[in-house]
Amino acid sequence: MGMLSWRWWPRNKTKSRDDAAFASERFAGGDRRLLLQALSAIAGGGALAAMSQPAEAKDSSDLPPPRRALTGRDEAGKSVFKSFDVTPKVVEIDANPGLTFYELYMTEGVPRLTGLEPDPMLEGTKAFPGPGGTMFRLISYPPKRPEGYKPPPGVTFESGLREMSEKVPGMGDHFDRSAPSMHTSDTIDYCVVVRGEMTLELDDGQKVNLRQGDCVVQNGTRHRWRNPLPEPCLMAFISIGGKRG
Repeated sequence: MGMLSWRWWPRNKTKSRDDAAFASERFAGGDRRLLLQALSAIAGGGALAAMSQPAEAKDSSDLPPPRRALTGRDEAGKSVFKSFDVTPKVVEIDANPGLTFYELYMTEGVPRLTGLEPDPMLEGTKAFPGPGGTMFRLISYPPKRPEGYKPPPGVTFESGLREMSEKVPGMGDHFDRSAPSMHTSDTIDYCVVVRGEMTLELDDGQKVNLRQGDCVVQNGTRHRWRNPLPEPCLMAFISIGGKRG
């Protein structure tokens, strides 16, 4: 078994492979301690050492804006790319620097699938869809604020909500004035952490920490998001409008 495992070392690592083979022979003689020392020496300057280094915090300006491929049909009925670029509707919230909405697509009711529909984001956006409608967006959340952080001059909780409602119509109306950041919508939201980490908190104070690739199904529940890391978090949201029971 030992000889099979050493056979997988990369061919351009001749010295490391020879050292490993030597260690394996000594291990066959019973010297387990020498084998562990050899493994430590081989890995010392490689992948294991790199993994032990903390990741550097990234500034949001270092992250390229996500692009959106929009498909449709041509006059002959064949599928075509109508665009492949950053969505025309990018919303930056000045009251909360780094908070950016990438509004990707929305529908109301049962969508027609002619493939000839204009890009709805050219006309604007809204907070959430009505019953049966959909909204697809990415949100980039700013890094965790350092101790002593103060918002931009003149910004208050109310002025921040007003700005959100002006730029994403109606969005500020969904936030709870008695508990900052808590909000509710009449939607089912499918949420995915695309990059970074996010903490989700619900009414009972329970929290879960979400890592890249983790998903949430939000069933019209009151909640808030908080970024626990000193780097931006990018999340994807697909909201489906419903009726509260």
